[in-house]
Amino acid sequence: MFSGADVKGAADRMTDMPLPPLRLGVNIDHVATLRNARGGFYPDPVRAAHEAIMAGADGITAHLREDRRHIVDADIERLKRQILTPLNFEMAATAEMIAIAKRIRPHAACLVPEKRSERTTEGGLDVTQTDHLKPVVDELRDAGMRVSLFIEPEVAALEASAALGAPVVELHTGAYAEACLAGEAERIARELARLYHAAERGAALGIEVHAGHGLNEENVAQVAAIPQVVELNIGHSLIAAAVFVGLGDAVRAMREAMEKGRRSIAA
Repeated sequence: MFSGADVKGAADRMTDMPLPPLRLGVNIDHVATLRNARGGFYPDPVRAAHEAIMAGADGITAHLREDRRHIVDADIERLKRQILTPLNFEMAATAEMIAIAKRIRPHAACLVPEKRSERTTEGGLDVTQTDHLKPVVDELRDAGMRVSLFIEPEVAALEASAALGAPVVELHTGAYAEACLAGEAERIARELARLYHAAERGAALGIEVHAGHGLNEENVAQVAAIPQVVELNIGHSLIAAAVFVGLGDAVRAMREAMEKGRRSIAA
C-alpha cells in the first residue's frame, strides 16, 4: 500500500531537476451541455473558449461524443478555425472519430473510453487492447496530431502506453477527486501516491504526463505539485464556478491554485 512517505519520496527525487511549467487546458464541453438544454446557440462554447484563453488558458479541450450530448461537429469545426491556442480533441477510438480528427486536424487527439450510459468518463482507457489501439495511435500520429491516451494512474498502464507509441498520457484523477470529496485522508494519500508513481514512471519512459478529471480549485494544488505533470485538463468545476463568478475569474482562480501547488514543490 502506498503512503504519504511514497509521495514525499517521489517529490524529493525531483528537487535537483529543472521544473517544467504547468499548463491549463480548459474543457468547454459543459457550456455546450447548457446550450443544448434549451437548444439554439447560447451559451456559445466557442465564445467560452475565447474567454478562457483571454483569462490564461493554454489550450482548449472538447470531447465530441458519439451521441453528441454536448459538443457537436460544428463546435469542433469552429474551434479549429477560430482559436489560436492548441485544440485538444477528446475522442473514442472509432472509425467515425478518426475520420473527423483527420479532417479537422486538431493539435492533439486524446483517446478516451466512452459508454453511452455514463454521465461522464468513468475510468481510463483499456490500453491492453493493443490490436485495436496501435493502428489508431499510428494513424493519428501520421496525420500530424499529438496523440494522448487517457489512462488509470498505474505503472502497467504507462508501460502499455509506451508500447503503443503514445507520446502523451493523461492520468485519470477521478479516484483522487472522489476521495477528496469524501474527506478520506488515507484514501487521498493512497490515490496521490498512485498519481506520483505513475507520473514518475511515465517521465522515465519519455512520455509527457498530463492529468485531469474531477479537479477543482480545492483539490488541484496537490496534483499540480506532482513534478512530472506538465498539463491539467479541467472542465466541469470551471463551468460550474463560472455561473457565480464568470468564466474569466474562474480560470484565473484555478491558475492561482495550480501555481500555488506548483510553488510548493520548492518549499
